[in-house]
Amino acid sequence: MTLTSVATTWDHDLYAEALRTGRGPLFLRRADGWLLPLDVERWCGGADDTDLSVLRRCAGPVLDVGCGPGRFVAALNARGAIALGIDVSPAAVARTVLGGGSAECRSVFDPLPGEGTWGTVLLMDGNIGIGGDPVALLRRAGHLASAGGTLLAEVAPVDVDERLSVHVDNGNGGRGRAFPWARLGARALRLLAEGTGWAPVESWTGGERAFLALRRRM
Repeated sequence: MTLTSVATTWDHDLYAEALRTGRGPLFLRRADGWLLPLDVERWCGGADDTDLSVLRRCAGPVLDVGCGPGRFVAALNARGAIALGIDVSPAAVARTVLGGGSAECRSVFDPLPGEGTWGTVLLMDGNIGIGGDPVALLRRAGHLASAGGTLLAEVAPVDVDERLSVHVDNGNGGRGRAFPWARLGARALRLLAEGTGWAPVESWTGGERAFLALRRRM
């Protein structure tokens, strides 16, 4: 998947405007009308208690894939940790930098700085769905992480394994272009991890959110 193909979806005006204002409503809409709410207000805020449970598990330099407005990167940089966010949306990168985080406008499938040296790779806020192909994403993350490095993924809080075509929707008639996405619960991600060079090591929940930690096989 190329930067251009991803950017034409997530850099739609609806998403960029939501990040600029720091508020929704904003959704991913499936062709049959099903809506997945996007928590723009939480994304644009500071790291909350559940986010801190993720940050405590970060080790070594951290790459935040699909960093959005950059609350994880900003929190890590404020602690003196080496962290870089990448996102295909210029609006997301701009907001991350404004908030004190380091970020670059890139796709995870493009060449990236420090490949093979990142101690932790983050896929938060459902970003295991990027590209609609979790197997390809897990394999790519394996090339980015260091030997024995960690992948921290936020998964769906229910047992689900879906490949979707969705578009960004503001609930008021505005919509972006359709693009592929995926939703995985912890069980589905564990099963995929086994064949992509990752070993599940821990799962946990915080509020209504669920997470899985994977370790790159040596």
